[in-house]
Amino acid sequence: MTTDTNGYKIAALYHFARLDDHAAMREPLASFCCERGIKGTLLLAREGINGTVAGPAGSIDELLAYLKSIPALAALEAKLSHSPDMPFHRMKVRLKKEIVTMGVPDLDPADAGTYVAPSEWNDLISDPDTIVIDTRNDYEYALGTFRNAIDPQTSSFTEFPGWVERHHNQLAGRKIAMFCTGGIRCEKSTAYLKSVGLNDVYHLRGGILKYLEEVPASESLWEGECFVFDERVAVKHGLEIGEAELCRACRYPLTQKDRESPHYVVGISCPHCIDKRSEEDRARYAERQKQVELSERRGGRKHIGS
Repeated sequence: MTTDTNGYKIAALYHFARLDDHAAMREPLASFCCERGIKGTLLLAREGINGTVAGPAGSIDELLAYLKSIPALAALEAKLSHSPDMPFHRMKVRLKKEIVTMGVPDLDPADAGTYVAPSEWNDLISDPDTIVIDTRNDYEYALGTFRNAIDPQTSSFTEFPGWVERHHNQLAGRKIAMFCTGGIRCEKSTAYLKSVGLNDVYHLRGGILKYLEEVPASESLWEGECFVFDERVAVKHGLEIGEAELCRACRYPLTQKDRESPHYVVGISCPHCIDKRSEEDRARYAERQKQVELSERRGGRKHIGS
C-alpha cells in the first residue's frame, strides 16, 4: 500500500456506460481498493459506475487507471480534491439497479441536455430568460446554491419527475439550466426533461464541484457551501473544507446559525430534528455522544459515531 504524508486525495467520479458484467466487477474492485488503503463507496449498475473514494494520492491514481483500463469506462472523469483526514470509515462496493436512483425506467442518459463549462455558466444563469433549477435535495439547497436558483423542495431524487410534471406549463418554451453536486443527477434530469418535451435544456459540466474548483470566488455566483457526502460535510471555493457540521442525531448539515440555536446539543439534537425525535432517541444519542467524548479524551482512534 502506498503512503502519503500530505493527507488524502478524494475522487468523486461517475460514468454512464453499459456494464453487462457489473456484478462480476464487484469483488475485484473491492479488493483492489482495500489493498491500497482506499475507503469510500462505489456503486455499480448495468448503466455504469458512481461514487466517491479517498486514499493516498498514489492509490487513487492507481484506481483511476484501473477503472479506465476497462473499455466501457475509458472516458471516465473524476473531480479531485484533498483532505488532511480520511473522510470515510470503510470501503463499500455496492450493486444497484441505478447508479443514481430516479425511478424512471428506460431513460437514456446519453440523450442528456447541453453541457455548459464552468467558465460559461455565469453568463447562462444571468440571462433573465433562463430558469435555473437545483436538482439536489432540500437540505443541500439550504446549505448553498446558485443565485436565483429554484428549489424543487425534494427530499429524494425520485420526487423530481413529479415536480417537473406539476410545473411543466411554467417550464415549457423556456431555457432551462440545471445543476447538481458532481453532474450525475443532471445527466438523468436533463434527459428526463427532454423525454417530456422540454428540449432547451443545459447542465453544468462537472457540477458544483468543478465550478468551485475553477471559478474564482471574486467572480462566483455561488452562495454558501456545497454539501458533500463524507466527513468533510461541505466544501467552498477552491474545494476547501467548509464550516458546516453534521447533526449526529439526524445527519442534517448545520450552518453556524443552526449551531447557535438553543435546540442544538452536540450529538443529540438540532433545530431540524428537535420535534422529530423522541426522548428515548435523545437518551440513546446522549449515551453515544458520551462514548465519543470518552474516546477522544483517551486520545485513541476517532470514534465511528463522531
